[in-house]
Amino acid sequence: MLYRCDFTWYPDSTREEVAARVVQQHDAGKNNQDRIKGWYNLVGGGAGFLLVDYDDPKELTAFLQPYMDLMSFDVRAITQNDYKSTIEDLRKIAG
Repeated sequence: MLYRCDFTWYPDSTREEVAARVVQQHDAGKNNQDRIKGWYNLVGGGAGFLLVDYDDPKELTAFLQPYMDLMSFDVRAITQNDYKSTIEDLRKIAG
C-alpha cells in the first residue's frame, strides 16, 4: 500500500542534525530505499513528504521512528485513481 508521509522539522532541528540522521540511517541500511517511491522537499526547507510502499503499517512506523525526535509526521494511506473510470463512477453516483 502506498503512504504519503508529510514531514515538518521541529523548530529546533538543524539542517546538520537532519542530514546526519538521514546519512546514519542510510549507512546502517535502515532507510529501505527500495520502498521510497518519491521524496519531495518543499521550497524554503524544513518540510516535505515521502511516498512509500509498505504492506505492514508497523514496518512503516519502524522506518519513521528514528526521525521522530527531529520532525513530525502526518501519514496517510493513498490510492491512485484512473481518471476515466473515476469520472464514470462519479457519473453513476451523481445520478
